[in-house]
Amino acid sequence: MDPQASGRIARGLEPLHAMVYFAPETERLLTGAGLEPGRMTYFAGRAAPMGAVSASVVAATFYNFNPDLVARHIPAAWELADPATLVAARFAAADAALRRLLGDETVASPAVAEAAGLARRAAEACDPQGRPLAAGHLDLEWPVEPHLVLWHALSILREHRGDGHIALLLDAGLTGIEALVTATATGKGFVVPFAKASRGWSDAQWDGAVAALRSRGLLGDGDGSGPDGLGLTAEGDALRRRLEGDTDRLGAGPWSHLGADDAGRLAELGGVLVRTLVAAGCFPDGVFAAR
Repeated sequence: MDPQASGRIARGLEPLHAMVYFAPETERLLTGAGLEPGRMTYFAGRAAPMGAVSASVVAATFYNFNPDLVARHIPAAWELADPATLVAARFAAADAALRRLLGDETVASPAVAEAAGLARRAAEACDPQGRPLAAGHLDLEWPVEPHLVLWHALSILREHRGDGHIALLLDAGLTGIEALVTATATGKGFVVPFAKASRGWSDAQWDGAVAALRSRGLLGDGDGSGPDGLGLTAEGDALRRRLEGDTDRLGAGPWSHLGADDAGRLAELGGVLVRTLVAAGCFPDGVFAAR
């Protein structure tokens, strides 16, 4: 399967996984499991499939977060709730959020069951070598209900793709914050205020990364707010395009296993669900520059 085509499908389906990070059910159920409200639920919930790992492991695998922010919540989270409990709570949160956003009728529909079967086939073909987040998720027991199979499969595929992307960022010599700055400069990801706040970077740290990227000729003059502000230079734009293309290439394996026809069918079925989620308000305003 063409990597560019599979990359488009992967990106298009990602909201079905990512909605859990913004759903109120996630914080409610993970705090109910013992965690403190706020950022701890994100770090511990997403890292739990890897076990009670250290702050440095979480910072390394999540990559674009300030390690100091991570260390305020990990490993303290593991003293409040064990990883297995958090994994179960996260599945419960995904269940509750998908039922609220899609409706019970859609959740129980043949379309969701078909999508789940296709996504699971792709996810089970993921090679975990060198991909710690994907490996942790692959080790989890599969849920039974189709909508949770779909969510879990897309979570595996997303982490598999993300692990490969981090390897490419390292090869390009981009630190976590520099990768985040260049991503916002494309105007297609997070808006700068959300990127800074959610990833725990100060204005001074952000400005330092901007200066370093300018010195490499990757960013033009501006304030770091994307095409209307900072903007990528031609060299920076070429780098980001190469990174995205190579991410598609490294992430193509499970999609090639599924095959173009079945991948297209999953994209068709999942696209309907994504549009429903977005229309239902699964993502708050002030997060993304473009959807």
